[in-house]
Amino acid sequence: MKQNKSIGIFYIVMSAFGFSCMNLFVRLSGDLPSMQKSFFRNLIAFIFAVGIIIKNHEQVRITKESLLPLIMRSAAGTVGIFCNFYAVDHLPVADASMLNKLSPFFVLIFSFLILKEKVRWYQWLCIIVAFLGSLFVIKPSTDIFQNPAAIIGALGGLGAGMAYAFVRLSSKKGVKGPVIVAFFSGFSCLASVPALLINHTPMAGVQVMYLLLAGLAAACAQFALTAAYSHAPAREISIFEYSQIIFSTLLGLIVLHELPDALSFVGYAIIIGASVVMFLCNRKNSVES
Repeated sequence: MKQNKSIGIFYIVMSAFGFSCMNLFVRLSGDLPSMQKSFFRNLIAFIFAVGIIIKNHEQVRITKESLLPLIMRSAAGTVGIFCNFYAVDHLPVADASMLNKLSPFFVLIFSFLILKEKVRWYQWLCIIVAFLGSLFVIKPSTDIFQNPAAIIGALGGLGAGMAYAFVRLSSKKGVKGPVIVAFFSGFSCLASVPALLINHTPMAGVQVMYLLLAGLAAACAQFALTAAYSHAPAREISIFEYSQIIFSTLLGLIVLHELPDALSFVGYAIIIGASVVMFLCNRKNSVES
């Protein structure tokens, strides 16, 4: 069990890095409709997942009891993506990022409601402290309370949190990681098609390249995320999603030459500190149990 938690933490940190790369490539792709970006993000993940299924001769076995969790995972994840992209297009990026970082809270809530996983008091406390630390980095504006897009952004965090809970439930029902990713990515692609047909913007070659890279990064991140929640309960590892903020800031510094301010470094220290405390408390409880 202890080993599974360590593996879960490793995968979720790798997932955070992948999603940070995805966000960077999406930004570099320029001014394109959010649904168009979403379609590419999911199309590459779908092709990637199907390729792994074929290469590994993976048996695609979806039972009656696993079908509903897969559909719920896909529907919630699709809503999360669409809402997050809408928030990014209609809010300052910092505000949209803050709302998206509500997802670890929702992961714990839905893991408790759906999976009946007990959440300890220190796990709630560490999540809250990490979220407060993220505010030092993100520094949301007062517009977040006045813009209706903020509600949609919060729904994006809720959708992501629910989706991650159903990822674990699907895994417990025997569905393999590549199948979960392929099902979700295909579902999201189909959901994007109507909007894509109505509002398609021609793209330059460099934009296509960046969106392909964004899709590849998202596919790797999605596989890592699925593996993470397959190996360990959400209450043990969801806090490590906040490492995405640190990765995103480092990539922004290296690629976009965006220098973090002093408050950001305070936030990094708080997030890392909360993550270390969570890890040590989990390890202590594993030894005692």
